[in-house]
Amino acid sequence: MNKTKAITTYSLWSLFRNCRKACQWRYIQELVPLDEDPNLAFGTLIHKCLEIWHGTRDLAVVLDHIDRSYPKRTQEEEQQKDWHLARAMMKGYAGCYPTEDFRIVALEKTFEGPITNPATGKTSRSFVLAGRVDGIVRIDCEYFLLEHKTTSQLDGDYLERLWTDFQIVLYAYYLERTLGIRITGVLYNILVKTRLQQGHGETEAEFEARRVELIAKSRSGKSNAKRRLPETDQEFQARLAAKYAEPAMFHREMLYLSRDQLKALQSELWELAQAFLDARRRGVFYRNTAFCFHYHRPCAYFPLCRADGSTNIIENFYRQAPPHQELRGEGGLEDNGVI
Repeated sequence: MNKTKAITTYSLWSLFRNCRKACQWRYIQELVPLDEDPNLAFGTLIHKCLEIWHGTRDLAVVLDHIDRSYPKRTQEEEQQKDWHLARAMMKGYAGCYPTEDFRIVALEKTFEGPITNPATGKTSRSFVLAGRVDGIVRIDCEYFLLEHKTTSQLDGDYLERLWTDFQIVLYAYYLERTLGIRITGVLYNILVKTRLQQGHGETEAEFEARRVELIAKSRSGKSNAKRRLPETDQEFQARLAAKYAEPAMFHREMLYLSRDQLKALQSELWELAQAFLDARRRGVFYRNTAFCFHYHRPCAYFPLCRADGSTNIIENFYRQAPPHQELRGEGGLEDNGVI
């Protein structure tokens, strides 16, 4: 009898490699936090904006998408904050890259392929791997993956870490097999998130306190200080525009893939698949406590681990959601790119 193979993704294998318990919560129990990480939500929006921009080169369409994504921005401060940032970032991006030195081959390209034992050439009877890449571009006669990144800090350490990107090597390997093209490397398209904040002005009490302090320091015993008024949307957008006119807010880094990397990947993925099957068979998914506060914030499943999987914690802070949502469009797997 044929058995349908389970779809797996980079997200599953990355989480399993980092913490098996967190992987169990997400991909076996199918739990996700009720509160979405705002950084992830913003990154998802910018990815969609970049897809629209590279597909249409129409900034008005991009800005309209941003406006529709934040319908409550006049009432909710967080929506207004992200709306300002997204609009300024995409206006700056369009100004920085009015033309490109590459040709778009595909946008949001999905793929699926077998997980193979490199020692025997046999494929897994349990899993296949699927994914979606931001884009495939052609530079001269070579193909590169286009990978979008947003970051709050772009420095040498950030760029050095790109070569450890397990995800992009994985994607390159599978796209080579499924599309029959050779992937030369990766073009990382990096957009920096500014820390500028819209000025809220000061209350009457705050102004009076500041005025009294200035008078105390003044030799004349007087002050001509004026109350700081809230910064208007237009004023803040102008300040953001000046920031995103700086070249340092956008960066592109090209990395070349080695064939040895692709070979090592096959072995690593096969080993992960066997370890997952063993953990699932025995019902043992170990915690990696070194991962609990990775990126200087608690793991999304830290409350569950701390409470030993308490039903009360699950009911109040989590909901069930099918895995691999990054692959799903409105009609299931969605493929907007054609080689």
